[in-house]
Amino acid sequence: MKRILYIALAAFGMTGVQAQEIGVDDALNYSSEQLTGTARFRAMSGAFGALGGDLSAIMINPAGSVVFANSVVGGSLTNYNSKNTSTYFGTSSKDSHSSFDLNQLGGSWVLKNQDESSKWKKLAISFNYENTNNFDDDFFAYGTNPTNSIASYFTNYANSNGGVALSNLQTMQGESIDDLYAYLGETRGLGFPAQQAFLGYQAYVINPMDDTNPENNTYFSNIPSGGNYYQEYTKQTRGYNGKFSANLAMQYGSKWSFGANINAHFTDYYQWTDFYEDNGNNPQNGVQALRFTNEYTTTGSGVSLQVGTIYKITDAFRAGVSYQSPTWMWLNDKLVQTLQTDYTQGSDQVQGVLVAPDVINIYKTYRLRNPGKWTGSLAYIFGKSGLISADYSLKDYGNSRFSGDSEFSPINSSISNQLGIAGEFRVGAEYRIGLVSIRGGYRNESSPYENGRTIGDLNGFSGGLGFTFGRTKLDFAYSYWQRDFEQQFYQTGLTDSASGTIKNNNITMSLMFDL
Repeated sequence: MKRILYIALAAFGMTGVQAQEIGVDDALNYSSEQLTGTARFRAMSGAFGALGGDLSAIMINPAGSVVFANSVVGGSLTNYNSKNTSTYFGTSSKDSHSSFDLNQLGGSWVLKNQDESSKWKKLAISFNYENTNNFDDDFFAYGTNPTNSIASYFTNYANSNGGVALSNLQTMQGESIDDLYAYLGETRGLGFPAQQAFLGYQAYVINPMDDTNPENNTYFSNIPSGGNYYQEYTKQTRGYNGKFSANLAMQYGSKWSFGANINAHFTDYYQWTDFYEDNGNNPQNGVQALRFTNEYTTTGSGVSLQVGTIYKITDAFRAGVSYQSPTWMWLNDKLVQTLQTDYTQGSDQVQGVLVAPDVINIYKTYRLRNPGKWTGSLAYIFGKSGLISADYSLKDYGNSRFSGDSEFSPINSSISNQLGIAGEFRVGAEYRIGLVSIRGGYRNESSPYENGRTIGDLNGFSGGLGFTFGRTKLDFAYSYWQRDFEQQFYQTGLTDSASGTIKNNNITMSLMFDL
């Protein structure tokens, strides 16, 4: 009776389902931050914790807004370009993607205290929005796998946790593929694993050990053994993490500045993966080729707090420290899947099988707590001719935690075991010649993974020019970074990885107005 009632609800093509596949990399997606912001900030590699006086500096140290001499508003446009090179079982490939975005917009209003006897000299109220992470990227890898087939992905799910009963993979009279796929996703104890087993069974990728027993819970691959499976993997991601900060900062005396932010976080992440496999053994029976696609979307929002201070040790030498609290996020996932196979049995001609449930899996809202971050900063200012600044930040990615249901315990354990403390060092300099500023910077971020390989260390450099036209400032920046990585295709079964390097080139233009 429950299945019949559920089928009526599933006719709308959507369903709330159980136990989506979440990995350690998902925690990093929503907690890691790229070098973003104004062109001046980017050109100096973001080393602004003890400097302030820039709208993006507020996102590092909230005390930085009160350093402004005047009120200011402005925005920034960025061209993003990413290039991936990969190697999979000795075969090399590459892919690239380019996009354009308004990545920063904000303003700061500085109020000077007219009471000269007061030690509170200035008050700054600021608002700033930035894309803290750009997900636009294309990745492609291909090669011949000597041992492992994608079939192991489907057999692992079919045989896990005591196995999925054959009766749950076979449609009843009057029941469609859409109906049963949706029912499996909705039913506790079945959920995502049973849906993967269902796709594999309906597309003839896996077979039951006993096809006459409805309670059969053991399955084997229908892709002939022998190895040498030609495989292609395509991954396209789009979207962003955004951060809107409402800032309040005050200057106390001539040496101290204090500030605080309330941050609203937003995420919009889209991922499309396409896996193709061809059996090079020319089998007479079973699956000859298949294509498995997944279209995955995550949207969400969150909140965090920041506090910071800047102390002027001398007129030229400054120090800063800031803390960003953990970010509490509420996330919503959607998933659409398709599996297509070319199948033959004996002397029969090759038959095409398409299992494409017209169902959008809508998962329950869940929560993610991202780790907090400490930043210490030093800066030296050479009068009006230039400056040099350095920041060092620490973030323990192993403290990331998913919550919302007991099924997150395994992934939280994996996060604790695989992720650790990552340090980031940034240094930047600026030299002024009249109304022109020349800028440069360098940054290094250690791997968030304990093994240092899944995502390697990041190294980057930047440079730029700034032009002052009265109350208007026009800035340009170029920033580059690269890091090595290992792209594991799936979390179970086919867990082979392609090794790769991503290189990111960004060009930013900012226009700022003193009010």
